Amino acid sequence: MFVSLGSIIGSGWLLGALTAAKVAGPASLVSWVLAAVILAALALIHAELGAAYPVAGGTARFPALAFGVLAGFTGGWVAWLQAVAIAPIEVEASLAYLDNIAWVREHLNLLHADGTLTVSGFAWASLLMALFTVVNIVGVKLLSESNSVTVIWKALVPLVTVAVLLSLRFHSGNFTAGGGFAPAGAHGIFAALPLGVVFALQGFEQAVQMGGEARNPQRDVSRAVITAMIIGTVIYLLLEVAFIGSLDPAALLKGWSNPIEKGAFGPYATLAALAGAGWLSYVLYADAFVSPAGTGLVYVGTSSRLSYALGRENMLPRGLGKLTVRGVPLWSILLSFVVGEIAFLPFPNWKSLVEVVTSATAIMYAFAPVSLAALRKRDPGRPRPYRLPAPKVLAPAGFAAANLVIYWTGFAITWKIMIAIVAGFVLFLIARLTTPEGERPPLALRSAAWIAPWLLGDTLIGFLGRYGDGGNLNWLPEWVDLLVVVVFSLVIFYWAVALAMPEERVKAAVERESAELAV
Repeated sequence: MFVSLGSIIGSGWLLGALTAAKVAGPASLVSWVLAAVILAALALIHAELGAAYPVAGGTARFPALAFGVLAGFTGGWVAWLQAVAIAPIEVEASLAYLDNIAWVREHLNLLHADGTLTVSGFAWASLLMALFTVVNIVGVKLLSESNSVTVIWKALVPLVTVAVLLSLRFHSGNFTAGGGFAPAGAHGIFAALPLGVVFALQGFEQAVQMGGEARNPQRDVSRAVITAMIIGTVIYLLLEVAFIGSLDPAALLKGWSNPIEKGAFGPYATLAALAGAGWLSYVLYADAFVSPAGTGLVYVGTSSRLSYALGRENMLPRGLGKLTVRGVPLWSILLSFVVGEIAFLPFPNWKSLVEVVTSATAIMYAFAPVSLAALRKRDPGRPRPYRLPAPKVLAPAGFAAANLVIYWTGFAITWKIMIAIVAGFVLFLIARLTTPEGERPPLALRSAAWIAPWLLGDTLIGFLGRYGDGGNLNWLPEWVDLLVVVVFSLVIFYWAVALAMPEERVKAAVERESAELAV
């Protein structure tokens, strides 16, 4: 539970409320509720999958069990892309917050004026990444113990912030100021989701990714996912209420485009100072380091276990699928470190990658509902310690919800994710050609036939739609666009389930995973 909660409470809590309010105003509260509902449905789906199939790198392996190698690689590659990018982004968030302190700015010189890392900043960022790597190499026990300490801190600080702001500085009129409760209408509520809201609440699946190393995964994985999701949602809703209520009413007279001092990277620290709680500002700057760093620590572990899963299935070089005597995927952890270091170069700040990560995460999450429906159909006798309620409703609804998040992210982001997926298939082809023919798993082309039309269809709808920062045509009318996404999603969902591998092949794949888990 702490592994999942530690991923949910990262840099998103410090920045998500501000970015959401600038787009949706007070109706950003609806954005958080909507995101919580969407992600809760997906969390329940992951809870059943994680309890029934508790293997490391689960998001890569669930689609592989149901649809074969190509589907497993696609889901795993997208999951790895978003996971490997989050650790360096969280590190950058930590350094950017610390750079707001005069002493740090003067003596350490972490950032250039444009927000990019200096040589000193890159060195400190590399040191943090190296620390995350060492903790993960030692093993999941040390990872969970070190993460537990930071999660207790990470949960307490937001709750203390809420209590202080609500008691010292709360203006109820702010919830109807600057154009009313929903100044940008429904469009603003939906547009806020990929601008930090979904990003902040994601991470519940981390318990699933590390389920293979849990002591009693069949019992604990589902409980961990559900509990972490509930706690995270409550904390984020309280934070948004405290943020909106603590703003200076005068700053909202002209709308929500700039509700707080321009350039205030840590908005809660600014509000605490205005409320006369200067001590809280220092606590928040400390937390601005601890929260992102704790999340980065977890995601180094997550990304390494995803590449491990892909290596085990011969979808990436086989060395990535080997474990040390401690049961740790050493080469996969080192790969996450190297790629994380490279990511510091093209993505110099927190905001530059949030939408990309959100879109990739939504694609990753979308594989879970179709995998669950297919596995229930093809592997009905599997013990399921946790069972999803109303699966015939929640599974297709979860798939449609994930596709809506992809759509709301916008065409300008979606097409870039598609390029990254194509690049991944080049690596997949190289790995396959360098694997002895007798060790290559069958591709199951028929079972994966739905993936390309799905991804291309999402990209086309985004191109014709009305969300994003450019490149789209705005041809689909409001609300009609959402109906198009939902109908398209349902068609793909039921087609995909019908194309799942035959029952005997699914059971054979499950037996291989069960044998590995027993070892």
